[in-house]
Amino acid sequence: MTDFKRLIRDIPDFPKPGIVFKDITPLLADGAAFRAMIDALVAPYRGRVDTVLGIESRGFIIGAAAALALGTGIAIVRKPGKLPYRTHRASYELEYGTDTLEIHHDAITGGNRVLLIDDLLATGGTATAAIQLVQQCGGKVAACAFVIELGFLGGRTRLAPHEVHALVRYD
Repeated sequence: MTDFKRLIRDIPDFPKPGIVFKDITPLLADGAAFRAMIDALVAPYRGRVDTVLGIESRGFIIGAAAALALGTGIAIVRKPGKLPYRTHRASYELEYGTDTLEIHHDAITGGNRVLLIDDLLATGGTATAAIQLVQQCGGKVAACAFVIELGFLGGRTRLAPHEVHALVRYD
């Protein structure tokens, strides 16, 4: 089993003072560790999902690899004004501000079982907004998977009753 935590570096005071950013770029740069991370992330969901949803921006990288591993397509959610077609929109609060996400209104077809993927679960605001977007499209969130969970921020509780899977947890 790969020790993913040793490949995650802390960046203090980013993006603002008091925040310790968990940087996964060393993990992504290590080919064997990246493959092991994707395999571990998607293993519980083989045969259980129709679409992977990647959240801007690191969720695009992880989500695309996960979709390939699962043999599904990928849908994406982005910040406002970045998608060229008609969109649904959901706003949310971050641990350091507020933001909005959008999805193409036809990115997920009705009834699709969706695996929501992002690099980090903190307060759960971003994932909650993404869940709302999946529901606006008529899809059903099968589970939420993250590389990192900041357990002390309670995001897992906020995502209930959805299944949450995280490879690395910081308490």
